[in-house]
Amino acid sequence: MVQVLPVYQPVEPIKESKGNTPPIAFLSYDEKPGIQAIGNVAPDLPPVPGKHPTLSGDSEYVGHGALSLPAGIDLISGQVHAVIADGHGSLEFTVFLEMLDLMYPDDALIRIVPDNRSAHISKETRGYLATKPNRFDFVFTPKHGSWLNIIESLFAKMAKTFLRGLRVGSKEELKERIIQWIGQINAFPVQFKWKHGLDLLQLGQPLQC
Repeated sequence: MVQVLPVYQPVEPIKESKGNTPPIAFLSYDEKPGIQAIGNVAPDLPPVPGKHPTLSGDSEYVGHGALSLPAGIDLISGQVHAVIADGHGSLEFTVFLEMLDLMYPDDALIRIVPDNRSAHISKETRGYLATKPNRFDFVFTPKHGSWLNIIESLFAKMAKTFLRGLRVGSKEELKERIIQWIGQINAFPVQFKWKHGLDLLQLGQPLQC
């Protein structure tokens, strides 16, 4: 908390500054692995008045594989940036960083809150960061500290709403559906507000988990 909350602290004042912001971006990042592309064995059954008030489906399914979603939330704009891939290792993480590098102004510092997975500190990742000196700043959540990462709220919402009961015909269809969902999120972005512990931080009191 002592390391992560100071990243969240300046977000609200920057939002209130109405455009007079420093050249810095704040992102909460993580990966959602193992998103299953599940398809129906039998067609869904339409509603039947007096028997089945909603669409019903067979409990059996067929698996078409899985996708991973390395994603980050811009804590100021609420925009979600994501890479949809087969894996979630160093390669996918550096692809995500390359995407951010192209999206933000050249003079902006990109401050990211990830967890401490090996892919985030690997030889490949460090090799890429060496080509972009002073561009990225990582503030890692501690072990068992995923609750400190705001992106987890988005992943929880994704699992409870969009992915719940989703049936697709292929991995490619799942990818297209995820792209559409993220597009809908970004059409009406939600600016997450972190409150826990910030009052103590502002008062200069020690933080305790």
